[in-house]
Amino acid sequence: MPDTTRSTRRGPAALAGLVAAASALAVAEVVAAALSLPASTPLLAVGDAVVDLAPPPVKQFAVDTFGTADKPALLLGTALLLATAAALLGAACAWRRAVGPVGVTVFTAVGLAAVLTRPASGPLDALPTLAGGAVCVVVLLRLVHAATPKGNAANPVTGTADGSGFDRRRFALLAGAAAAASAGAGVGARLLTASSPTARLTPADVVIPRPADRAAPLPEGADLELDGLSSFFTPNVDFYRIDTALSVPRVDAAAWSLRVHGLGVERERVFTYTDLLDHPGLRERDITLACVSNPVGGPYVGNARWIGVPLAALLAELGVRPPADGGPADQLVARSQDGMTIGTPVADVMDGRDALLTVGMNGHPLPYEHGFPVRMVVPGLYGYVSACKWITDIELTTFDAFDAYWVPRGWSERGPVKTQSRVDTPRDGAALRPGRVMVAGVAWAQHTGVDRVEVRVGDGPWTPARLAEEDSADTWRQWVLDWDAEPGEHRISVRATDRDGVTQTRVGAPVAPDGATGHHTVTVTVA
Repeated sequence: MPDTTRSTRRGPAALAGLVAAASALAVAEVVAAALSLPASTPLLAVGDAVVDLAPPPVKQFAVDTFGTADKPALLLGTALLLATAAALLGAACAWRRAVGPVGVTVFTAVGLAAVLTRPASGPLDALPTLAGGAVCVVVLLRLVHAATPKGNAANPVTGTADGSGFDRRRFALLAGAAAAASAGAGVGARLLTASSPTARLTPADVVIPRPADRAAPLPEGADLELDGLSSFFTPNVDFYRIDTALSVPRVDAAAWSLRVHGLGVERERVFTYTDLLDHPGLRERDITLACVSNPVGGPYVGNARWIGVPLAALLAELGVRPPADGGPADQLVARSQDGMTIGTPVADVMDGRDALLTVGMNGHPLPYEHGFPVRMVVPGLYGYVSACKWITDIELTTFDAFDAYWVPRGWSERGPVKTQSRVDTPRDGAALRPGRVMVAGVAWAQHTGVDRVEVRVGDGPWTPARLAEEDSADTWRQWVLDWDAEPGEHRISVRATDRDGVTQTRVGAPVAPDGATGHHTVTVTVA
């Protein structure tokens, strides 16, 4: 006959582990919200640590699989793993009480390590995890005690039998009350964080001044406005976001500052948000950004109208010279509020291109997700070596002296954007009717410019597409080709040639270490 007493005990005990873990996370959220340290919760800290320690192939798999939803997927995966571990710990605690406190102590230590190794963390950051761990032990032992069958119940403090029995109704009431309290506390903590006056100057409060140097009007014919074709300007809400921040920093622009220092800086300075808004050199430029993780034909590229202060002008004000003029620094290291470091060649920043410390995006202050209050934008370089969001520090140094975040993880020190083109319409796998079909897409060769786009159907000849008018060499360019589609399955490929006469290679290469190569190809069926 099966041991039903034992199996009954283990089931409720596993549930006790789940409820105890939920209680711990809720208490940690409450303490973090009360201390105005929302990023110090153990779930976020462990998630950040996973992102930091994951090897590049794993990171790329997450991006390829989940796209811009990679961070919610990571948090969900971390929560599921925690739930599984909590249930197993609860079941083990039913067998031997000491397993519970020991297991919780181990998980608390892991959480503390993740929290305290975060950039700019302090002693107070440990309190949410410690409070959550303490509550977890108490709730776990109380619920496991309530789940123990009559005659086997051990007092959670003394460890001796006290004759109490497993009252299912009592256990359900205790577990339900703990779960409800946890849910309420978690929601309350989120509401407290959302309503907290930690940020006195938010994007909603900012009015971006009219720049002294405005972008030229968009040339007529630069946006072909075709169905299925990416719009010339990418709306802020649709602009790709690939970074390591699980919790988007909510920086108070009124308290924000940017320190510029290092090799060749004759006059170290700290800039405020007001300094940048009031800078006489504020300018507006159209610039396309691309992520090095973008596969051939991928979505991690976008075009926006940015407003910011020329970075080269700020550096020159502080006495910085480019390496070609004898400057001792060849790398500019930008540091983010969340601890990210991004290394950019000083030569590229100061060679005359529109490298900006941006405060505005498509006519609005930067959204939090895209770096409010200030981020870097450097045309012609992939984001991992140029587009530091939530920037707080710029240090002039050398590539020999410092490796920025991505370099030890297998990516190249320097990341110039490679010429690329993409078919937006028709989509891969589309079913089309015979006759005239518009094949259209975008191409980019930042800081050089697109000179020609060609399309090939099957193994046929390369046919020049019609190019939209060019806005600037720093923006993508739309293209379109009228194709007489005949019945059958067809493979459509595209390639671009830049203004230096270099044609996009057909040789395929992965995104690591410095950007993907190859021709984007879609397959359609005409019937």
